[in-house]
Amino acid sequence: MCKTRRVATVLPAPVERHEPGVGHLHVWTLPPTAELLEALLRDLFERHWRGLTFGPVVQGAAWELHADAPPRRIGMMDGYLTVDLGHSHFHLCIGEHKGSAHAPVSAELARHRRTACAELYRRVNADGAPDSWGLRLVNGAGEQQITIFFPNPFLDDDARYLPTPDWTRLAAWDHVRATYLGLPPDPFDRTGRRFIHA
Repeated sequence: MCKTRRVATVLPAPVERHEPGVGHLHVWTLPPTAELLEALLRDLFERHWRGLTFGPVVQGAAWELHADAPPRRIGMMDGYLTVDLGHSHFHLCIGEHKGSAHAPVSAELARHRRTACAELYRRVNADGAPDSWGLRLVNGAGEQQITIFFPNPFLDDDARYLPTPDWTRLAAWDHVRATYLGLPPDPFDRTGRRFIHA
């Protein structure tokens, strides 16, 4: 899991690491600024909502939620991005957070709540090929806020195995790499033949 330090620039090449219970990862760290995170999250949920799976994923629990339609509204207030899906919504503290006049928040608690680390990653399975792609946000205390799994070429939107990989399902990953990392599509992303559940 990412360190809770601010990163000044985007890394052009991934850092490789092994995480128990997750596997071997290629990780690109993003600057956790409110402007970048709001743009990225809006981009994902407004343009690529179909096929996203999202929620906190920690040792012992994985919330795998889906949107049935584009968000009704995405807004920012007091550092929190709210994604309103109609039947439900969620909040992520990605920016400056002060609380209200009646309930101000201490600087320490504001740092705890705010995203301190943002990572794009791909998991490389035992075959030596990628089989999962995503985004993770972690707060200032090192607690995961959310994982967003991008559409997977080995699984359909209902997480059923596809008989052959559907590489068009890497469109969101390719778009995010190009837009937020300045990287073209990577042929390595299309070398896998199956998804191996961790």
